[in-house]
Amino acid sequence: MDGLSVFEHLGGQLTRLCDVAGLDPDAPMDLLRDLLGPVGPRRLSEPPAWPSDVADDHTPVEFSIAYNEGEPPSLRILGETIGSPPGVLTNLSASYEFLRTQADRFGLSTSRLEQVQDLFDTEHPQGEFALWWSLVFRSGRRPELKVYFNPEVKGVERAPELVAEALHRLGLHKAYRAMLDHAVRPGELGQGDRLTFFALDLHDGPHARVKLYVTHHDTEVEDAVRAAGAVDGVDLKALAEFCTVARGGPRPFDGRPLVGSYTLTEGVDTPVGYSVYVPIRSYVHDDEEARDRVVALLARHGFDSSAFDRAVTAVTQRPLRAGVGLIAHVSLRLGPPRPGVTVYLSAEAYQVAPPRPRQAPAIRSIAKRRATQTAA
Repeated sequence: MDGLSVFEHLGGQLTRLCDVAGLDPDAPMDLLRDLLGPVGPRRLSEPPAWPSDVADDHTPVEFSIAYNEGEPPSLRILGETIGSPPGVLTNLSASYEFLRTQADRFGLSTSRLEQVQDLFDTEHPQGEFALWWSLVFRSGRRPELKVYFNPEVKGVERAPELVAEALHRLGLHKAYRAMLDHAVRPGELGQGDRLTFFALDLHDGPHARVKLYVTHHDTEVEDAVRAAGAVDGVDLKALAEFCTVARGGPRPFDGRPLVGSYTLTEGVDTPVGYSVYVPIRSYVHDDEEARDRVVALLARHGFDSSAFDRAVTAVTQRPLRAGVGLIAHVSLRLGPPRPGVTVYLSAEAYQVAPPRPRQAPAIRSIAKRRATQTAA
């Protein structure tokens, strides 16, 4: 595999995933090539050109399969455009060049992006990234693109005011305080609860969305339920059950953080949807265990898991017990426009993380008692 280029490796995975989703691979492959830019021809024997946070091994691409009610599964790519030479500013410049190319090609609308772009531009960007992309492919439709801005690009402490101004410019500010009141634990804004993604659909259709993502460190299922309570009509019981099954029991998320997102649309003063993202790779021993939990979750929500199993095989041929992290996240989407479940798959282009050692329940109980006694 090391003899392959980054594009050859990812392109092979993408072609097979398109077959799973019943898609013509031509447009997805062209978009992947443009997204990777100068990184595409690099050999996998070379280290990653940039420590992209898209994936744990710094592959600048992550795949996902989205199950939607009443529709066949769709295919998604989350990616970061890397500049030459790599750097936060050059990556940002390369990202906007990618946008210009795709806007001309697919007739994308950039009007809302242009209303807020200056808020996220800076000569001294902070954080793990400046701009990411989501590419969505549905059978019989042209590709859909979404842009992810980093609210912390000017510093963690400035994220709340930056998001507030962006929502104000887009006419969506009325929902902001309600979202914060539900999603942020007292005294945790910028600490345990952080505003980590601000996303925009690049079209002007009736379901064009703005999404605000909040990352919750060291949190409980109850906190996710409280956060989702800002959205009318959300099935809070289903949300709690989803988080519990994905976590492997009613335990805190003390590894990688839980992430929630609010969906906002024009003309509505409150969020219309809520999604929760569980970093399942942090809470399983290996990918076989992750696979079994995902299959159980899909079944609970009325989805056939056969496409998921085929997608896993399309991405890797390794035994699932041989590593952890291939199945990176699993998310539940509640509310319009497309409620459902999404499973995120790492390309593992550079590295396969070894399985975690299994710890006996008795040892965990002893450790927990000792921690409680120490705290007391």
